[in-house]
Amino acid sequence: MSCGKVYYPEDLEGIIERHDDEMVGLLTMRVYGKDMEILTVNSVVEGRRIGTSLILAAIEEARKRACRRVWLVTTNDNLRAVALYQRLGFRIIEVHVGAVDEAREIKPQIPKTGAQGIEVHDEIVLELRIKPYAQAEESKEH
Repeated sequence: MSCGKVYYPEDLEGIIERHDDEMVGLLTMRVYGKDMEILTVNSVVEGRRIGTSLILAAIEEARKRACRRVWLVTTNDNLRAVALYQRLGFRIIEVHVGAVDEAREIKPQIPKTGAQGIEVHDEIVLELRIKPYAQAEESKEH
């Protein structure tokens, strides 16, 4: 669930990260128009830069498809992810106060407490404005 919409990851496009022929990570996304939305980022082991690799692969795919932005939603407790996204150039563009509380009414299994004991209430929307692949290559040449 993201911004009040329900998605089924098995119906989405994805990028798989493999190490020694073993699947260690998966990113799911949807592309519509000039936007790519990252919906899930999962890795088997934290701290091995699998999430970073997946996100960079998604950004490269967005460039190839001439997308103008990549965006995603996370929750207010997901501080490690927010830091990662910002290191990769994403900017916080919106905070949906109470969105997780509302989602919990539809999906009561959403935990009330998340990472580091932080209560989960809000959605944070981050975006990365990108130049399409051809434009990015041209700006490197000049």
